[in-house]
Amino acid sequence: MGRIWGLAALVVGIWLLSVYGQSRPAALGLDAPATQFSAARADAFLGRLLGDQEPRPAGSAENAALRARLLKELAELGVNARTETRMSCADERRRGFIPCATISNIVAGGAPGSGKRILLMAHTDSVAAGPGAGDDMSGVATILETIRALKARGLTGEHPITALFTDGEESGLLGARAYLKTPLVTAKTGAVINVESRGNQGPSYLFQTSAGDAKLIDLYARSVPNLAASSLYAEIYKILPNDTDLTPFLRAGVTGYNFAFIGNQAHYHTPLDRREHIDPRSLQQHGDNVLELTDALSRTDFAALRGDNAIYLDVLGRWLPRLPVGWALPLSLAAFLLIALAGFFTPRERREIRRPVLAFLMPPLLIAGCIGMGFALHFLAAWISGHADPSFAHPLWLRLSLAFGAFAVALVMSRGAGVITCWLWLAGLAIACAIFAPGLTPYFLFPSLVAAPLLLATFAGGRGFALCVAMLAGLIVWIGFNAASEPIMGLKMHPLFMITAAFGLITLLPLLAKAKARAWGISLAASLVLAIALAVTAGLQPAYSADAPQRLNLGYIEMDGRASWLADPVPRLPESLRAAVNFSAEPQQMLEMFYVAPAGASRYPAPTAVVTREGDTVTLDLKTSGDAVMLMVPAKAKLQSMTIAGVTTHASGDRITILCGTPDCATARMTLRLASSEPVNVQLLAQRRGLPPEGAKLLKARPPQAVPSRAGDRTILAASIAIPGR
Repeated sequence: MGRIWGLAALVVGIWLLSVYGQSRPAALGLDAPATQFSAARADAFLGRLLGDQEPRPAGSAENAALRARLLKELAELGVNARTETRMSCADERRRGFIPCATISNIVAGGAPGSGKRILLMAHTDSVAAGPGAGDDMSGVATILETIRALKARGLTGEHPITALFTDGEESGLLGARAYLKTPLVTAKTGAVINVESRGNQGPSYLFQTSAGDAKLIDLYARSVPNLAASSLYAEIYKILPNDTDLTPFLRAGVTGYNFAFIGNQAHYHTPLDRREHIDPRSLQQHGDNVLELTDALSRTDFAALRGDNAIYLDVLGRWLPRLPVGWALPLSLAAFLLIALAGFFTPRERREIRRPVLAFLMPPLLIAGCIGMGFALHFLAAWISGHADPSFAHPLWLRLSLAFGAFAVALVMSRGAGVITCWLWLAGLAIACAIFAPGLTPYFLFPSLVAAPLLLATFAGGRGFALCVAMLAGLIVWIGFNAASEPIMGLKMHPLFMITAAFGLITLLPLLAKAKARAWGISLAASLVLAIALAVTAGLQPAYSADAPQRLNLGYIEMDGRASWLADPVPRLPESLRAAVNFSAEPQQMLEMFYVAPAGASRYPAPTAVVTREGDTVTLDLKTSGDAVMLMVPAKAKLQSMTIAGVTTHASGDRITILCGTPDCATARMTLRLASSEPVNVQLLAQRRGLPPEGAKLLKARPPQAVPSRAGDRTILAASIAIPGR
């Protein structure tokens, strides 16, 4: 019993160490040396820039006021700056979407130098629902404080340093795309450091680099005091539906680093993304990363940074073991062969494995069992709660439930596990990753490189010590990954939590296998009872709170002569909203899926357009009002391209939605080139932020545990526009 629960306590201890024992900087105050980055000084920049902390989407008056304050701060730093305003569009044909907006970038000189420039980049716009203190004014303030510290250092390196404060990032990276269209920009840019945020707490992660990053990672590891990086992050980022301003630079072949902190995602893109919620240590680490890496880059030959990729991961923020990616497969094969030899030379291992096929199946069955257990426990909590994400506001109880559930599965699988088969699986997966997903390789390879020589050296005795050391290596890697993965998507993504826990527990199976039958049975029963009881407790907690609220936008739409109230299609619409208006029992199709309630007859002028057609070319002179215009073109129109304010974007001929997201779009001229000669109707939508005055009752009825997010509450006026045939 002591062995079993001692190992469980060890796992918990390593998880706590991974969460609370990471190497993190202390936030420096206003009295910090002028040559160092100070979180307090960056926060002071943040306070002056944010003002009343109102949302500032591209094209808004708040966005323009922010730019004026930013230009003033740059002038007081003695930095020359200019504003570049233009229409910008993104080619998102694969998503059936073309975003456009008139954006205003600020380009500022940070430090003199010769050769290609270092570009420090952050975006000034926010989503319509929140003030964007973390996303991304923390990045803007970080760059300002970095420039101040660089000037204090009297930096005169080989490369000039430029700050680019982009606009329209939330609309589709429009500011970054526009900047790259300036002649010679790509040729003159040697390296980019983008500063982002997906929350307001936690380490500042280096989560993306340009291709061929081995020397970039070496420079990072030598330069910054606190490490938070992994080659896996780039692999994960490839499958997430997210891009940052660095994306178009990477596509253009520019060397780049991408930093972000991601803790407390509950505030991300909501009204809670405020200055007072930002962790000063996160801001300090952001600044240490940007300042020290910029300093190092200023003395680096950019041509020398080109090379192969690396595989790497940080250990508790203190070390960054790394290898050239070309070594991944040979070392994985070597580890596998050494572990196999250790089994061949250890007769007692062969005697202990009476059912080798069963022993071989234990690790994959552990992974499958943990995933299944995660679904069962999460379903139980969600069924009791009535919400799809029952642990959003109070994750502790479900986290503990999943942990005990995973441990119960490990106890079951330990009865047939063998030392060599467990470690052969990990080394074998290192081989597979080296071939198919190199960024993931170190999570299997590094523990295997620890285990392989130890297992081979102890074939004649001392195997227990070897297993303990190898287990520690595996747990530090995998439980650390487990702790770091939760902020990405929360426990709603419980398969990720359970898979990472399972890989760590594989290293425990040989030690758990030695437990006495009675202790094993009692421990298994206790783990299952605790897992179920904690899942029930998780389901009984409120799913949302004022600090971790439900994301729930409200809307008003006029279409086809009638008006309707809209609410996002959340699994359970709050009863207070249903009491305010008669929302439908289930979501309905109204442009998209919404809960819909009648709001009487239309009362506002519908958007219109003057349409002319000459052959394939259709011109729409828009006559609307509001903050944005959306044009929905059906597939049968066979849209080939769209031009607005001199900017042309090509289309695929499929159904395309064009969103021009700034107020000047309301009266713009939009030119469409259609391959179809048939007449067609397009849907024209004028959008305004917020609800009409009659919506006050809905805003009052939205509970404090719910907030708008991203685009926020909207008023939509829709009309069908007829395009004649040719």
